[in-house]
Amino acid sequence: MIPWLDSSDPPYFPDTAMVLDEPRGLLAAGGKLSVDWLLVAYRQGIFPWFSENEPILWWSPAPRTVLLPVNFHSSKSLNKLCRQNRYRITQNQAFETVIRDCAAPREDQPGTWIIEAMVEAYIDMHRAGFASSIECWDAED
Repeated sequence: MIPWLDSSDPPYFPDTAMVLDEPRGLLAAGGKLSVDWLLVAYRQGIFPWFSENEPILWWSPAPRTVLLPVNFHSSKSLNKLCRQNRYRITQNQAFETVIRDCAAPREDQPGTWIIEAMVEAYIDMHRAGFASSIECWDAED
């Protein structure tokens, strides 16, 4: 049985050591998708993942991958591609477009986990300065 979270402030999550083995990583249900809740969750390695007409489900599967920008290595082929100026890279120029495009169903999938409630929550995170987008445009755009 997983804990049910009320939508109180400040948010409280159970210890991530309490995650379920099956389904792997499920920690809790309930709560709300506010900036405060999402910040507390992400800082503990917890994220929301649920479908339309379901309660908010909070997950923390192990192991988790962490990508650190300081460890990024640009390959020779990537450097060559960048010199061709075929693409333009921007940051935070089209956050809402990016999140909505990510939420769009793909041809080989019946739906998406990025439902409208999640879209709105991430837009709120962006407006509060806690979510960013990196956009890659064709040079003609």
